[in-house]
Amino acid sequence: MSDLKIICDSLADVPENLVKRYDIEVIPLTIIINDIEYKDGQNLTNEEFYSLIKECDEIPKTSQATYIQFEEIFRKYLNQGKKILYISGSSKVTGTYQSAMITKNDLQGEIYIFDSLNLSYGCGAQVVTACEMNEEGKSIDEIIKKLEDIRDNILVLFAVDNLDYLKKGGRLSASKAAIGSMLSIKPILQMQDGFIVNIDQARGHKKVISKMISMVKKYIKDNIEDKRIGIAHGDNEIEFEKLKEVIENELDFNRIVETKIGPSIGSHTGAGTIGLCIWDK
Repeated sequence: MSDLKIICDSLADVPENLVKRYDIEVIPLTIIINDIEYKDGQNLTNEEFYSLIKECDEIPKTSQATYIQFEEIFRKYLNQGKKILYISGSSKVTGTYQSAMITKNDLQGEIYIFDSLNLSYGCGAQVVTACEMNEEGKSIDEIIKKLEDIRDNILVLFAVDNLDYLKKGGRLSASKAAIGSMLSIKPILQMQDGFIVNIDQARGHKKVISKMISMVKKYIKDNIEDKRIGIAHGDNEIEFEKLKEVIENELDFNRIVETKIGPSIGSHTGAGTIGLCIWDK
């Protein structure tokens, strides 16, 4: 049995079956809806979250994982004689990474903190890769080197249905959001160096998926056998299934990892989000 404990936060959107499979400790962010605080995944499920935001006029807020949360979790595993690898959501858009760093500096023991510079399964893919390598008996140095390679080369794309969430979060100007809503224009966004960047737009869901697939084909070129893919959605089953169908028909991946965008990410993207990520095996 490995002496390395792998930890992530709720920004990673690791599927529940893989959380259980690899016994991943997920540190929850706080979600605030109608002035009520919830812990992502603990007293607020994905289904409950999307139901609540449909009934709520206000856009939800999030609060980073705290020093107290990290201290409790880190101490727990250090006291068990474990080394710790914590893989965080992007430090460029959340203070959670900094909370972990401060905690690490106050504790004795082997704690490794890795900034995924990503969100949702762009981070989750790195967490699961670390778990697979740990199970194979790879060293912490080998794991971190692989994570650096993935971080430097992963493609993460997503499109949102409701532009109000991006506008509220300062990711899109009010004028662009208003025009987009009137014209059914959907922004296509990409994670770049830890930030969310608006790289393109399309009118309607069908064109969004078509553009995203074109970007994927350009990215993978002829090396699909060396790549892995994950797809995600936030309470948008219909468009998610369409995206999955196009991928299965046009791209020859052996396996597609499917996940759902949880409250920590969904608070900033809304219910209609679809996304995908491609990374090296």
